[in-house]
Amino acid sequence: MQILFRQDWGPMQDLGVKLGTPLLAANGMFLLIGGFAAIIAIIVVLAVISRYARLWIQSVTTGAGISIFDLIRMSLRKVNPNVILRSKIMATKAGLDGDEELTTKALEAHYLAGGNVPLVIRSLIAARKAKIVTLGFKQATAIDLAGRNVLEAVQTSVYPRVIDCPARDSKRATLDAVAKNGIQLKVRARVTVRANLDQLIGGATEETIVARVGEGIVSAIGSADTHAHVLENPDTITKAVLSRKLDSQTAFEIVSIDIADIDVGDNIGARLQADQAEADTRVARAQAEGRRAMAVSAEQEEFAKIEENRSHLVEAEAEVPRAMAEAFRSGKLGILDYYKMKNVQADTDMRSSIANVGGRGN
Repeated sequence: MQILFRQDWGPMQDLGVKLGTPLLAANGMFLLIGGFAAIIAIIVVLAVISRYARLWIQSVTTGAGISIFDLIRMSLRKVNPNVILRSKIMATKAGLDGDEELTTKALEAHYLAGGNVPLVIRSLIAARKAKIVTLGFKQATAIDLAGRNVLEAVQTSVYPRVIDCPARDSKRATLDAVAKNGIQLKVRARVTVRANLDQLIGGATEETIVARVGEGIVSAIGSADTHAHVLENPDTITKAVLSRKLDSQTAFEIVSIDIADIDVGDNIGARLQADQAEADTRVARAQAEGRRAMAVSAEQEEFAKIEENRSHLVEAEAEVPRAMAEAFRSGKLGILDYYKMKNVQADTDMRSSIANVGGRGN
């Protein structure tokens, strides 16, 4: 039995040796792969920590309240964590952390919408420091997404802006208007405006302000009785313009309108009267020429009638000899009657000639 056991165990032992070698090799391979995976994981963790550790330390030391996981999630959502962190640090240091609307998610949403997050934060800080402008985070982001420079709007609210009327790049250097007496006045004005944050979205721009102020100045001068009254009281122009509320539905609030310069131009009324007189003269000449032409045509018609009557006379005189010849043949006219008629004609011709000679002598 012992011999048999040894004989049987020998082959089994050889089989175990043959099977154990591949198992040991597989275990070594698994250990090697696990080691590489652990090394790669450590490298990734170290890379992530090295990338976001500085930002996380800044967040912790400044009290921004952004964790390292939030920074990682920002990168995964294609949000620049540097921009969000700097903006949050500015807001925290400026005392804006008390605003419930100003959260990290709100900053990320505004960044993803294409907004300028640092500009919005700077505008909120400027509005808070000024203490005369009320601006919320949602309103600031709405203004920014509307394409307006929200920081410039806040600055314009704090420090009013002066607009030239007409604009400096305009083709006309002055606003020209004519008073009721016909004298032209050339005016240059300056409009002081303050940004109206409530109407900044959808409100008209400064071009509308310039156009409305120009229209008001022209209307005010045109309603004046004389140009001298306007020159003596330029404030009448500004009062008339300000009373019309020209800043309605615009992004600005008009603070004041000042007349920078006013000059006397041409006498437009006299020029218009001269042009009207010249036009009236031309009309009168045309009418007179028409009447003369009608008189000439009427005269020609009378001449034609005279010639027509003269032709009838010649025709009638041509019938006289025929009638006399017929009277001679019929015996109704004798020779003595004929000579008497000739004597009457000769006497008539003599009297006519004497009258003509006397008339020329006189």
